[in-house]
Amino acid sequence: MPDIRIVFDVWLLIIPLFFHALGLYCVADIIMNGRTSQGTIAWAMALLLFPYLVVPIYMVFGGRKLRDYAVARQAGDRAINHLGRQLESSEELRELAGELRDPQIDALCNIARLPVAGWNRCNLLIDGEQTFTSILEGIRRAEKYVLVQFFIIHDDGIGRQVRDLCIAKARTGVPVYFLYDKIGCAGLPKSYLEPMVAAGVKVSVFRVGRGFINRFRVNFRNHRKIVVVDGQTAWVGGHNVGDEYLGKSKRFDTWRDTHVIMRGPVALPVQLSFCEDWYWATETLPEVSWEAPAKKGKEAVLCMPTGPSDSFETGALWVVHAINMAWERCWILSPYFVPDSSVINALQLAALRGVDVRIVIPANPDKRVVWWAAHSYFKTMGEVGVSILRYQKGFMHQKVVLVDDRLATIGTSNLDNRSLRINFEITMMFTERAFIQRVAAMCETDFTACVPLTPAEVKSWPLHFRLATRAARLLSPIL
Repeated sequence: MPDIRIVFDVWLLIIPLFFHALGLYCVADIIMNGRTSQGTIAWAMALLLFPYLVVPIYMVFGGRKLRDYAVARQAGDRAINHLGRQLESSEELRELAGELRDPQIDALCNIARLPVAGWNRCNLLIDGEQTFTSILEGIRRAEKYVLVQFFIIHDDGIGRQVRDLCIAKARTGVPVYFLYDKIGCAGLPKSYLEPMVAAGVKVSVFRVGRGFINRFRVNFRNHRKIVVVDGQTAWVGGHNVGDEYLGKSKRFDTWRDTHVIMRGPVALPVQLSFCEDWYWATETLPEVSWEAPAKKGKEAVLCMPTGPSDSFETGALWVVHAINMAWERCWILSPYFVPDSSVINALQLAALRGVDVRIVIPANPDKRVVWWAAHSYFKTMGEVGVSILRYQKGFMHQKVVLVDDRLATIGTSNLDNRSLRINFEITMMFTERAFIQRVAAMCETDFTACVPLTPAEVKSWPLHFRLATRAARLLSPIL
């Protein structure tokens, strides 16, 4: 029988060696994949000096790229790769490209690696009642298949309505694919999912637990909210599935959010985004149609899926490019505003060239630290003429950007580092003037529920609040 002291001494040697070796592995990982030199140096020093503490933190929060997802999507022999290339070169989706002839929009297409899809009929869905009435009715009318994907799903009134309708459709023989995020739905009980599985609904969880390092990471989240019916109609926007999105939150008396329903060819790029995520989760492809939908309306729409698997930072690039397009107005409505220096600089430059730049955030936050961090930017923003408006009615959760009369975006992406670089997101971009004017009218209605932040108010902030904002800003890379 080995001496207890010898065994203890051996483990006392092995454990430090293990942590230091793992620390060196993580240092190599951050050197090869770090986004900024400052962040890379900070991580590397911390990992070398304090590996016992920092290695577990790095495994959870250190990643900025999900390389395995990209490999799965881009491998030339994979079915999902062929679908992506087929859609990227689709002539049916390019029908309006010649008429638009806008190099600024072309740049957005190059970021998305997808063409603008013409001939769609699009309608705004303002707040939860309109959104879920439309989605539920769309699922009821499904004849071929239903694709459902949400970041957060609650086992409550509307959550059970969505579940029960998916079960009912599956029992009629209509294939239903149901994808949810592991972190966003961490509290979702098995009792919610089991009836769907029993009824034949194809249910899967989106997780990133492949590979040794990724196994521990909760940093990557799939924040997309997508419903597609029959490859003909798609819904995208800010709503998750829960009673709070219908204004039944115990904390907020109202919930302001925006979704959009799109009928026509743009449903296919949205469907491709779902299929890529489903393929990552299951290594199988849903049985869906890729036949180009019939022309439904006049709107031209670009689908912009972004995420940490992209070869470059697509989320941040499209935001900066959209701001740089503005010559008259740039309105941004986002519940979480914690951008990096590139976005801040673009907004400041827009204001300095005379653009009407407005940032709308909630007056009543649901995440206090994020709200504090947002306030750390407002002094310098206000000094160059950026208007900060605080929405007063309950909680504002919509993600909307409006640039002149040239571009309106509605989707899932917030103006924070997490959405722009870490989360999987999807944003719909509209270039048709009449639809942009409808978005502008919606924004102007929201402005009436806002109170502007004045320079005098900023100057009056007490020291403890200013310290809180600056301290919160230090956490901006993971907020």
